[in-house]
Amino acid sequence: MFDLWSTQEASEPGRIERVTVHGVAISLFSGAGGLDLGAEQAGFHTAAAVEINDDAADTMEKNFPGLASPVVRQSILDIPTKELLRAAGLKGRERPELLIGGPPCTPFSKSGFWLEWKREGLDPDASLLQCYTRVLAEARPRAFILENVYALTYRNKASRPAFQRLLQEVDEAGYHCQWKVLNAADHGVPQLRPRLFVVGTPKGTPLPDLPEATHSGQWERRTSGGGGRPHVTAGEALAGLVTASEPEETVRGRWGHLLADIPPGENYLFYTAERGHPDPVFEWRSRYWSFLLKLSPDRPSPTIQAQPGPNVGPFHWENRRLRVPELRRLFTFPDDFSFVGRRASVQAQVGNAVPPLLARHVVGCVAQAIG
Repeated sequence: MFDLWSTQEASEPGRIERVTVHGVAISLFSGAGGLDLGAEQAGFHTAAAVEINDDAADTMEKNFPGLASPVVRQSILDIPTKELLRAAGLKGRERPELLIGGPPCTPFSKSGFWLEWKREGLDPDASLLQCYTRVLAEARPRAFILENVYALTYRNKASRPAFQRLLQEVDEAGYHCQWKVLNAADHGVPQLRPRLFVVGTPKGTPLPDLPEATHSGQWERRTSGGGGRPHVTAGEALAGLVTASEPEETVRGRWGHLLADIPPGENYLFYTAERGHPDPVFEWRSRYWSFLLKLSPDRPSPTIQAQPGPNVGPFHWENRRLRVPELRRLFTFPDDFSFVGRRASVQAQVGNAVPPLLARHVVGCVAQAIG
């Protein structure tokens, strides 16, 4: 069976064999634990996690029984670093091996950058980047990984100053770092999902590399990635998966009835004059690309969103919403990973997650640097 998840020879397909080699990790903005799962696959042990959303925190506790204490369900703005160290079971001068986390990205999200207040960076979530660097400076881990939307690196009034401030604060905390935008599909994930990763270690110690692409294929108008293997397709990832229907899978909304005629891999542009439709419904490029977007079994999934609108895809080529087991596969969560909450909450947890397979590649590079 096609197996995306195993880090070594596994006893069952779709399960992850975990080993603990490198030491304790503290996780901020943990969400459902995609980054944490990758860290555990690479040999770290997530001992403490901070997540304010109850469903996501429940998901963490259900899937990470090795936590030294329950998930801390407070705003990071209110949590002293020494409390996080205690939650991880660290005492005295003990420090974590690894600090990981992906601060919420509301002010830098590409999907909402048409809003003036986002372009100006007028959003309280921006301060959460500073919460991360505050914990970095005070916890003094041997290495850190910060994940975020790649639009944070854009040269505009909001993103670039915030990114430069982040890099300056990393430097002031006593760390050197490097950053890179990685597309998950270039690393074996069946989803075209570009994300920013910043990795670093204390100044004077070896600086981690970021992983080189192992797969390649078409992304937007160019070829993405490298290596000798093609991108993993949605069809490959979902092959052999038997799922039960879900009440929420029917596509409704004003335009839901149009989905059935759209070919796999296409979107609302199918119904435009420019594509030769005899009865056009939409103007050319009048909607987001993901509007009425349908998966192709022959390509990786487009980016799966945390809070899609009623007619926002990607939808399954069988003209329905993706089911939870399919979301797991397209993010490389193991088949037995259990999400807590209603369907909309699960969508948000998965859509906000770092694909564990991509996380494992990044954390593996960091582990190699710190020995």
